[in-house]
Amino acid sequence: MKKLLYDCDNTMGLPGRDVDDGLVILYLLGSQDIDLKGITTTYGNSSVDEVFENTKNMLNFLDITNVPLIKGAGSSQYRISDAAKFLAKEASKNPGEITLLATGSLTNLYGAYELDNNFFSNLKEIVLMGGITKPLIINGVNLDELNFSCDPTAVYEVLNSNSDITILTGNTCLQAFFGEKELSKLKSQSDHRIYEFIARNIEPWYNYVHKTFGVWGFYNWDIVSAVYVTNPEIFKNKHEYVVSSKIDLGKGYLKIDNSKLSSTKINIPTGIRDREDFNKIVFEAWRRLK
Repeated sequence: MKKLLYDCDNTMGLPGRDVDDGLVILYLLGSQDIDLKGITTTYGNSSVDEVFENTKNMLNFLDITNVPLIKGAGSSQYRISDAAKFLAKEASKNPGEITLLATGSLTNLYGAYELDNNFFSNLKEIVLMGGITKPLIINGVNLDELNFSCDPTAVYEVLNSNSDITILTGNTCLQAFFGEKELSKLKSQSDHRIYEFIARNIEPWYNYVHKTFGVWGFYNWDIVSAVYVTNPEIFKNKHEYVVSSKIDLGKGYLKIDNSKLSSTKINIPTGIRDREDFNKIVFEAWRRLK
């Protein structure tokens, strides 16, 4: 079993807000080889207060009582929070064993480091969803980066922590489109409680994305990073030297310069080997959750 902490900005089910963090929670709960040690909430898709309440309500609906849920910092102005304390404590209790998955702002991670300077070295690995290596275009519309840009100082410190880091960028996640086929599959098995819950909560997001970008479906950003944690073999890995400044990261930009061998070397997968296998893995995990 892989011990995992998940730091997220879950807004699944809230009007006009993304659904992918919630889909990750369901995926992790249904994954056979994941020991979910806790969920910490951050801001990004919405305020940390709204994210925390939404995630609490979701776990209550699912009758999940054995996974700690801890509220994080509300902004980069003061990073010390209950979530930062929890992350630092869990990493210290399990040195070299914890995978930290983060799919929102990285404020809680840097807060944990401010509390315990051994925090990053105590982790086994960090897997992130965020950042762009080139403009993020959806059906001709440019989309701003929404995770790393929230707290560029925190991102800079995480990237330069000498941790084992993998980043699933927005560009890579464009390969994980969730369209009519996937929605129809969920609806066709509406007798399954989790499938019905997912279909009911993601269909409004389909409508929102269609109005905004003119496509029927959405890009399942955060799920990509979660599947990397459980099934790294289905990704095309590529290690790059990242030289981003805090100014770069304020726009979520991962500046790569492979001539700078003394800079930070990070795994930035370039793609998913087989999208059908990817979706099969996701649906099977959801189905295991009753």
